Amino acid sequence: MAKPKNVIEATRENWIANTFPEWGTWLNEEIEHSLVPEKNFKIWWLANNGIWLKTHEDTNILVDLWNGTGKRTHGDGLMKKGHQMQRMSGVAKLQPNLRLQPFVIDPYAMKDIDALFVTHIHSDHLDINTAAAVLQNSTPDTKFIGPQAVVDIWHSWGVPEERTIVVHPGDEIQVKSVTVKALEAFDRTALLTVNQDQTIKGSMPQDMNEIAVNYLFKTSGGNLYHAADSHMSNMFAKHGNENDVDVEIINYGENPRGITDKVTSFDVLRSAEDLKTKVVIPVHYDIWSNFDADPKEIIKIWQMKKDILNYQFHPFVWKVGGSYTYPQDKERTQYHYDRGFSDVFSLENDVPFPSFL
Repeated sequence: MAKPKNVIEATRENWIANTFPEWGTWLNEEIEHSLVPEKNFKIWWLANNGIWLKTHEDTNILVDLWNGTGKRTHGDGLMKKGHQMQRMSGVAKLQPNLRLQPFVIDPYAMKDIDALFVTHIHSDHLDINTAAAVLQNSTPDTKFIGPQAVVDIWHSWGVPEERTIVVHPGDEIQVKSVTVKALEAFDRTALLTVNQDQTIKGSMPQDMNEIAVNYLFKTSGGNLYHAADSHMSNMFAKHGNENDVDVEIINYGENPRGITDKVTSFDVLRSAEDLKTKVVIPVHYDIWSNFDADPKEIIKIWQMKKDILNYQFHPFVWKVGGSYTYPQDKERTQYHYDRGFSDVFSLENDVPFPSFL
């Protein structure tokens, strides 16, 4: 939509069309043109638990991209009946879960996706606009992969059955150069908040393996473990014993009173030790205003304990829209956006400078 030339042409509709997504197609273009070094893999953080994985062989995998918002009005001040947090905690007052992060990618401009993976049923991971965009912009070979309840919801939205694949813990799927292994999830929140709109064909809703899984993405550059919204579990040690993990992604946040939904800074480190990963990257703390947390807390605790407990891993503090290349970035502990201006003074400068500069 053309930008208005005067205040008469300026409207709410063209403001929205010209503003969102805030990054336009900048990140879409970066991902498309990015060349991954041999024996590396590259990931981009798309906010919340959303990840784009790209390999040296040009395999492109999308995980849990969410294109929605949180609260947008105070309304009557009461939590919507049946909301997952209401069902889990009995809270009645409307919660201030506002979306904090911009939309850094345009879902309808995404290209070359080889598979969409979704970890579980919650709507900030299982997104209708993501499903529509992938369906519209991909070939019939692009698959939609998730646990049974996720696939059932895709079907209800109109995703063709032949495009979907149901996975259970232990299953392996080959997506071009990447082998993806489904693993048990430890997401009590999903277990407690499944509702009648997320029923599972032929299975009890309380079966965790039907509503949520974790994933291990095995690439020629290393293995990425996506823990989704798992809570802390001793089973991380089982996964670490049975699989080689190089990079772990796990949800983290400052839980409100009476809620145990995100893992704590201590449990981020515990899960990393159990998985025997080399790098752990916290996510999800960025998206909800009432779960907002500072990941530098994880760094501080790691610094306190790493020598005492002989940690063989380190945390990495990411920023939304940023990339991480493994093992190229293996020693980094914090991301910073590209500052640009690397070619400063490559053109003749025509701005007059005082002599003292």
